[in-house]
Amino acid sequence: MQNIFAETSLRTFTRDIFLAMGCSAEHAALAADVLLKSDLRGIDSHGVARLSGYVRLWEKQRINPTPNIRVVHETATTATVDGDAGLGLVVAPFAMQVAMAKAETYGSGWVAIKNSNHFGIAGYHALMAVEKDMIGFAMTNASPLVAPTFANERMLGTNPMCYAFPAGKYPPVIVDMATSAAANGKLEIAQRLGKPVPEGWIQDANGNYTTDPHALKTGGSLLPLGSDREHGSHKGFGLSATVDILSGVLSGANYGPWVPPFVAFMEPSANPPGQGIGHFVGAMRVDGFRPVDEFKDNLDNWIARFKAAQTVDPDQKVIIPGEPELAAELDRQVNGIPLVQAVIDDLNLLAVRFGIERL
Repeated sequence: MQNIFAETSLRTFTRDIFLAMGCSAEHAALAADVLLKSDLRGIDSHGVARLSGYVRLWEKQRINPTPNIRVVHETATTATVDGDAGLGLVVAPFAMQVAMAKAETYGSGWVAIKNSNHFGIAGYHALMAVEKDMIGFAMTNASPLVAPTFANERMLGTNPMCYAFPAGKYPPVIVDMATSAAANGKLEIAQRLGKPVPEGWIQDANGNYTTDPHALKTGGSLLPLGSDREHGSHKGFGLSATVDILSGVLSGANYGPWVPPFVAFMEPSANPPGQGIGHFVGAMRVDGFRPVDEFKDNLDNWIARFKAAQTVDPDQKVIIPGEPELAAELDRQVNGIPLVQAVIDDLNLLAVRFGIERL
């Protein structure tokens, strides 16, 4: 059962929750924008459904609503940002602005971020660069829920990465994905709907495949992209390790099993080696390599050729990365955003908690 809500009403509701947490008007509006972008693009696991998670961390004093976000180390083309325990929804856009400013002058800019929190969808931050004819990169480490290949211990997060490329007559190519077999948010959706998940997403506490979406709460773990060694899980592990090293080890944030969790059923490590959650963002000017129009013409040609590729099923065409999300965004901007009843109930509890109008 789903109900449909206008983007404007959900945006106002979300902004009001962040204002009630003590965020500035600017930060509340930006944080709401990041979450609504996720819902508009059909990534329901990272939109307003996450709002209660941010409130829970704020109540535990793990989120600072008025952070002093600042650059603490830099060269001409690189920087490290300290998020001061702020919302990752605000910290990551700040860091991407730093990266783009460096790219404007020097051709590229790379920023590692420490002392942050969950930053929403990686695509939001990478797309900031596309708007300036740059190639955008964004990645983050996350709650340790994933077991490396052959392991039965949660060591890594779902550790998403995004690459965004500006095109000409076509929409940008946006590769935005978790490095685990599935994002934890998809488990949460299955939990709300009372449905099993596909085999290969999770293993139980004994290392056996399970379709129970609640298995993580009883000692289970998510699996890397590929699910098992025979299907390439070592590649998913390698991608996740790359995200963790760039986001955590390089920045001075926590990494591996010490990343402070977003999920409610886990508590932070007692003696973490770093500060908060880590991100890594970057921007490269296309015209640092060739004229922008030439690149866009060639990328349009690339897109057109792949879309025309012969398929096994004539009714199923090749899907360019980013196409489903754009289709969802165009639809939901007009027809509204669907929310399941469990999410609505959760959000209305927040409304009561903060004394704002219910949905």
